[in-house]
Amino acid sequence: MSDILTVKVAQRGTITLPKTLREHYDLRAGDVLTVLDLGGVFVLSPRRSEIDRLADQLRQALLKQGESLV
Repeated sequence: MSDILTVKVAQRGTITLPKTLREHYDLRAGDVLTVLDLGGVFVLSPRRSEIDRLADQLRQALLKQGESLV
């Protein structure tokens, strides 16, 4: 899918993805997207970022050792 699509930021900061994208990537209400800010270029990914996954693994390992993240 290589079409150029635009979205509008609503009053509370929400955006609506065009229906063609939602259908193509099987995105549904409540799905979580990862947002990466690459110096003003925003990347939305329906997949969880590798950084988030690794951070969760590190958090679990520290908690298992009795360490606190606070």
